[in-house]
Amino acid sequence: MEVRINGKPETVADKSTVGSVLAARELDPALVSVEHNGNILERSQLDSAVLSEGDELEILFFMGGGQA
Repeated sequence: MEVRINGKPETVADKSTVGSVLAARELDPALVSVEHNGNILERSQLDSAVLSEGDELEILFFMGGGQA
């Protein structure tokens, strides 16, 4: 099925969860924040949030930085 991840169409397996998408991308859930159809998910929800055709995910990466 097709979903949008960070604004780009991508194909994922039927009944994929947000957690399985992160795992397939080798992303550590502790290092990202995920918005699913406009709602920010708690980390405890990642493996139970099942994707449907046309869903939208925004995966936000934590970045360090500042002045040296």
